[in-house]
Amino acid sequence: MSVLFSRQCEYALQAVMFLALKADGERTSIRDLTKKVKIPHHFLAKILQDLAYKGLLVSQKGPTGGFALAKSAKEITLFDIVDAIDGSAFMQNCVLGFPECSGKSPCAVHEKWGAMREELRLMLASKNVAQMAKEMKKSEYR
Repeated sequence: MSVLFSRQCEYALQAVMFLALKADGERTSIRDLTKKVKIPHHFLAKILQDLAYKGLLVSQKGPTGGFALAKSAKEITLFDIVDAIDGSAFMQNCVLGFPECSGKSPCAVHEKWGAMREELRLMLASKNVAQMAKEMKKSEYR
């Protein structure tokens, strides 16, 4: 599990990047997706439903159904996915968890975390999932 994102968010990022490699509108069944990215079926089903509810994915039931991106992979950033699953509170909250941490009452890492947080935000918002998926080297994504 990553330091910043929930396991749900990690799985959402992985699943969306896998779907980004498909042709526009091409649906992938949950069964195929769980086999390829090795995410537990029931956990992934809930995550994909959440992403569909937030407008990032579309789903269709039935034998020819499955999940697909709701819009072009070029229009979806990693930040969109993180925000849909975990929210963007990590961009405002203290990395050490102090609720009163601020510029007036900083924790020991407040200054450093502020700079790193901005770099992270830029990285998540500046690349779309099409770019990220193409850069993916993991064989199961091909």
